[in-house]
Amino acid sequence: MLEPDRIRLGHSDQGPEFRVAPAEPFNSPQWRELSNAGNETAFCFAWLALQCHQISGIMAGLLVVRDPGQDTPRITVRWPEREIDLVDLSRVVERAHFERRLVIAPGRIGPDTSPAQPVSTLVAVPLGAGSQLSAIAAVALTTSHGSPPVAPQTVADQLRWGAGWLEVLPWVRRLNDAASSTAQAAACLDLFAVIGEQPRFRGMAIAAVNDLATRLRCDRVSLGIIGRNGMVKMRAISHSATFKNQGRLVDNIENAMEEAVDQSRPIAYPPLPSTERAITIAHRALAELVKTPSASVMSVVLADSDGGLIGALTFERFSTVPFDKGVLQLAEAIAALLGPVVGLQLRANRLVAGRIVDRLGDGLLALIGPRRSSVKLGAVGVLVLLLALTFVKGEHRVTAKSVLEAEVQRAAVAPFEGFIRTASVRAGDTVHNGDILAALDDHDLVLDRLKWRAERDKLVQKQHDALAKHERTNIVVLESQIRQAQSQLALAEEKLSRAQIKAPFDGIVVSGDLSQMLGSPVEKGKTLFEIAPVDSYRLIVQVDEHDVRYVAVGQNGTVALAGAPGKPLPLVLSKITPVTVAEEGQNTYRIEARLTDLGPHLRPGMEGIAKIQAGQQPLVWIWTHRVIETLRLAAWKYLP
Repeated sequence: MLEPDRIRLGHSDQGPEFRVAPAEPFNSPQWRELSNAGNETAFCFAWLALQCHQISGIMAGLLVVRDPGQDTPRITVRWPEREIDLVDLSRVVERAHFERRLVIAPGRIGPDTSPAQPVSTLVAVPLGAGSQLSAIAAVALTTSHGSPPVAPQTVADQLRWGAGWLEVLPWVRRLNDAASSTAQAAACLDLFAVIGEQPRFRGMAIAAVNDLATRLRCDRVSLGIIGRNGMVKMRAISHSATFKNQGRLVDNIENAMEEAVDQSRPIAYPPLPSTERAITIAHRALAELVKTPSASVMSVVLADSDGGLIGALTFERFSTVPFDKGVLQLAEAIAALLGPVVGLQLRANRLVAGRIVDRLGDGLLALIGPRRSSVKLGAVGVLVLLLALTFVKGEHRVTAKSVLEAEVQRAAVAPFEGFIRTASVRAGDTVHNGDILAALDDHDLVLDRLKWRAERDKLVQKQHDALAKHERTNIVVLESQIRQAQSQLALAEEKLSRAQIKAPFDGIVVSGDLSQMLGSPVEKGKTLFEIAPVDSYRLIVQVDEHDVRYVAVGQNGTVALAGAPGKPLPLVLSKITPVTVAEEGQNTYRIEARLTDLGPHLRPGMEGIAKIQAGQQPLVWIWTHRVIETLRLAAWKYLP
């Protein structure tokens, strides 16, 4: 194939022979197409056409280029370009690929495959070096008098001689990829040289978009940064000092950037093969805003050194040349290197907060450096302690003052006005049901009872006389007087029975001491004694208003009474009353609790300290929540 003369292959009685045709210049149409092919498909078609023109008697050709290890062909070309039936030729190609050998078989080539179609000789040759199969070439030879004009084996050898051009394709592809990578690296270095001259972020952003617009032949390049609210904010547009009066355009560009950021991938409109699955609604809207039918839009995301997204770049072209795969790869490479620089500039342009963070970072770096082992050990110890306090949980207990009260408390009061005659008990004494606590002077009551008894007897005698004389009017009057006298007599007897004040049940005298008041007058209803049972108590817990939200009915706890601090008693909260008591400058809630274990040493009125179990919480929270809540309240009070 590299000789200037075209080789004609013929057939004679002695076997295949070479017929050398007159020399054909290398600038023939087939050679020019092979030399000027713009892509691999055009190159493969030019190679197949050149082979088919150089070998006599070829009706049609088929070339299938495959990548090693791939089931589907990468490039498939046919010659001639007009539509003819190549079904039989395709079958021969598949057979040669499967068997890895030369296949010669009869077949039909033409606009149809009817039986009337003349039979051709089909030759399929696997091409490649060693065990690597790079392509399969197949041709259909015309037959005359039952045999082709050129021997199939000779055609196969000619195709193998020309296979070197196809074997170069992978190396050319690698060379192009290497050249593309070199060009990308050079573009990135040039961009870094441009933005490195700018000390401030705004200048760097403007210089970056202007350089990218020129380098990638874009009509507009925009840079957006993700704000604290998660929305992309426009920071620079190429060849524009300000964009305050371009609200609609800026909104559409920011929407396109957010579309790329939300999907965390590059987006192109019209779509490229690598971006076909991406959503391009905002990019299509931006392209339609330009009102140019051939406008194209592309966006790539910017990532910081830690992998977090910080912004996006949007490229726009208004010409008829859309973005291709190479431009997208170059834009991604530039964005991958530009992202950490942008993140560094953003951190450097922060004021006090940024500097404090940087200083803390420097201190942390010094802490984890190769020196000062004692500081490292101390820091590790403090860190372990903080982690333990943060993650290790303990029982949160609400501490509050408490006082023991009798669950039931009865008062012994004076039943009538009188004088104290005797007082046999006082506060602290234990009494039984029916025991006499005190007695009032009943001398006047005895006289009153005798008076009304004599009055009743007199009236009864008068009634008898009236009955004997049949004085009906006097009988009726005397009956009412008799009933009145009997009532007064009953009242006097009732007072006499209540002159002795008795214990209503077994218990202990909580209050009351009349031993020093014998003979003293008392008023009706005055409390003389208070008695409480000895086996039924309730504990009143005074919980501070800051801690009342942590307690609930049914929670358990313990109480240590002042009389027996070494013997804590278990308790269960039974009632939370919405009543506050102001005491010692604090507001406390009155909460009732039941003691589940009673002791003989208990007495009403005992005070102590109760601790209520309020659930598991981290130790650091248990120790600091009161301070934090106080600071929050102070901040709420004084801050506007």
